[in-house]
Amino acid sequence: MRRCFFGSCGHSTGVWLRGCLSAGLAFVPPNFAYAASTKTTSFTVSATVLASCSVSATNLSFGNYTASSGTNLDATSTVSVTCTNGQAYTIALDGGSVAADVSARTMSDGAAHTLAYSLYTDAGRTTLWGDGTSGTSTVAGTGDGTQQDATVYGRIAASQFAAAGSYTDTVTVTVSY
Repeated sequence: MRRCFFGSCGHSTGVWLRGCLSAGLAFVPPNFAYAASTKTTSFTVSATVLASCSVSATNLSFGNYTASSGTNLDATSTVSVTCTNGQAYTIALDGGSVAADVSARTMSDGAAHTLAYSLYTDAGRTTLWGDGTSGTSTVAGTGDGTQQDATVYGRIAASQFAAAGSYTDTVTVTVSY
């Protein structure tokens, strides 16, 4: 049997193949290796998680105060902290914008009149919440990636005969981590 190789007849591929087949010649395709092969590699995925915290707080509103009632006026606020999982943090409260004294906070009516109040870490109102100075304490926690709430317990002591009016103060919350 004769063999017909590509290009041996000098014709184009289609004419050549028909010519070889009609002449009874066996078609022998070119000897190309078509072995399937693959190559692999890998890469590293990395990230650095930075310690972080966010903080927000609700206003503390005592409402109406009557000095002649002879009773303390209590109210609460909430400080909300969200920190990285496992991150230790401390919440401190400053002395406010009027007196700036963490152990003797006061509100002002915008004139020369003041009204004393205190902020505490506990419902029994025995531990002053401040910045850790002047006999005050801070509140500590460990983040878990979710919002954690700390209650601020406020009190206006009884029998403060301040001038009638609206009193305010601004307390700054600091979260250290």
